[in-house]
This record gives sequence, structure tokens and C-alpha cells, in this order.
Amino acid sequence: MQIYNTLDNIDQSAKGGVIAIGNFDGVHLGHQALLAQAKKIAAAENKKFGVLTFEPHPRRLFQPDQPPGRLTTAALKAQRLEAFGVDYLFSLNFDWPFASQSAEEFVQNILINGLDAAHIVIGYNFRFGQMRKGDSNTIESAGIPVSVINPVEDEKNETVSSSRIRQLLRVGDIAAANKLLGWEWEVQDKIFRGDRRGHDLGYPTANILLNDTLHPAYGVYACLVQIEGEDDWRPAATNIGIRPMFEVKEGQIEAHILNFPDRDIYDKVLRVKPIERIRSEAKFGSLDDLIVQMEKDCEKTRQILS
Repeated sequence: MQIYNTLDNIDQSAKGGVIAIGNFDGVHLGHQALLAQAKKIAAAENKKFGVLTFEPHPRRLFQPDQPPGRLTTAALKAQRLEAFGVDYLFSLNFDWPFASQSAEEFVQNILINGLDAAHIVIGYNFRFGQMRKGDSNTIESAGIPVSVINPVEDEKNETVSSSRIRQLLRVGDIAAANKLLGWEWEVQDKIFRGDRRGHDLGYPTANILLNDTLHPAYGVYACLVQIEGEDDWRPAATNIGIRPMFEVKEGQIEAHILNFPDRDIYDKVLRVKPIERIRSEAKFGSLDDLIVQMEKDCEKTRQILS
């Protein structure tokens, strides 16, 4: 998959394709239905399959004071899209000048002049341009064929959406969130050197920040982790949160990888897949009490992941 962050001077081969448009945060089952239709049309018309998306997430621009809410970082979103067979990813900078374009300017500047799109595929609720005035009719009026994808529903006849998945993660229901995603939710970032509290207690951890990624319900989780450069997924008893005993300033992930040899993995990217929430975060009366609980967490993690 080839990625473009601007439409300036893109290769001619990247133009004239079938383009799926959306934020695609989570690349969940609803998004996948839209992508599948775009891919099908591209194959039928012998065109390239492209995705047009926006970074940072528009919510970051319009609601900067809201807590982190991304299901997928830009890098993880790109990985999911590439796995779906996307040929070209156009990930454009979403800033105030971009957001201030009229719907007609968006169609002319981006879809026609920039991409020379042969066909557009969008979701039923997709709107664009200043004041969200653009819709499928705006695109069709410019002479571009449009396919609109209806919402995907689960077995309860409820619409699959990023907002529902966020709600599930915020209460720690990983299994239900994964069911709507269609893949196992994960967080990934570079491992940083912490204060080595876990190391001093006999439970060293690999630490990464959540940054703009949604903070799931704080607590201890049974997780699978993968270290950059390795193929294996390793079991890890993992704290997600602020560690009430030591009170870090922002939520982070601290994975105690079970049966892991003592070696330097700082600055490597760690992928963390929470599988099941074991308990809430807690403040203990003493470090000895904390150590006892940590061993219980490790044993519970072994049971869950066995």
C-alpha cells in the first residue's frame, strides 16, 4: 500500500481509482462493509482501490478539550487498511483551512483535481465541507458516481459504530468491543524507561504511553504483547491507568511479561492486546500487600491465557 499525506504531485497511477472516504477510526465491521464494497467495485471496473481519510481525527480540531478517544492511531489505522487490501491511502491533514472548504470546493479540489476519482463509496451518515453541508448528492452533481453503504447491525439489531466501541472499552468490556471491531483491539507505542518501581518489586514492566488513544477502563488486564522484531505473542499481566500507589500523571500501559528474560527492549515498539480485565486499579496499605496482589494477577493472567 502506498501512502500519500498530500495530493501535491502524486503519481498519475494513483489517480482515477475507486475511493472509499471516511475517518475509519477503528476500521470496524461497519467500515469493513464499506471497504469491501469499494474493493468490489474497483475489481469490477479494473481500477485501483483507494481510501481517503483525515489526520488528526476531526474531533481533535473541533473538540480539543475532550479526553483521548481514538480507537486506532494513524499508524495502526494504516496497518488495518493495508491488511484489507487497499492500494493507495490518502491521509490528508485536517486543519482549519481544510475544514473551512465548502462542500463544492472539497469535491473540486480533492475528488476531481486531486484524485480524479472514478467512483466514490461513503457511509450513510458521511457529511463533508464547511458546516457539513456536503453529501452524496453533492458528489453526484459533480458527475462522480457514488455508492452509499447502509449501516451494519449486530445480532441485537444495533448499529456498529466507533462510539459504541468506545463505550465498551471505557467499561472494560474488551470481548464485546472486539466483536464489533472484527479484530482484537490493541495499543502500540515505543517502550520508554519508567521509574523502575516494578523492577524493584520483582515485577519489571515494559511501559508505553496511551497518548491520543482511548483510555479503556483503568485496571489490570490479561494481555498478549508482541515486541518489535519478534513474531511471538507473549502473555503479560498489565496495568492500564495511573497506578494509585505511585500516581503517575497520565494514563499509561505497564506490561509485566511473564517468564521474560532480563534484556534491554527500550525504544522498541510494543503491541499490547488486552484480552480480559481482571480487576480495577487499587491503592494498597503496603508494598507487601501490593506484591501479593501482583502475584495473584500474574496467576489469573496465566489462567485466562492458557
